[in-house]
Amino acid sequence: MIPVAVACASMLAVTGVLCLVRIVRGPTMLDRTVAAAVFVAACLSAVGVEAAIAGHVDTAPVLLALALVGFLGSVSIARFAARDIDAPREDA
Repeated sequence: MIPVAVACASMLAVTGVLCLVRIVRGPTMLDRTVAAAVFVAACLSAVGVEAAIAGHVDTAPVLLALALVGFLGSVSIARFAARDIDAPREDA
């Protein structure tokens, strides 16, 4: 079980670092949004792996709250970007 935990932790750590790099260097707001959504999913996975390895059942509310925050954040930014695209331009 330990090699599987180490493999999962290392893959999730690499995913988190790459997402943070994309959040910092992303050329557009939507690139940063996608990277943030993937980062939240990686954090969710890390908490789930930790719960599976340690046998915790008390982390289910944490997983639910983190999933809800990630979903609402992505949806709100997508709605903001959709409004920004639909807005009439002054220079046209």
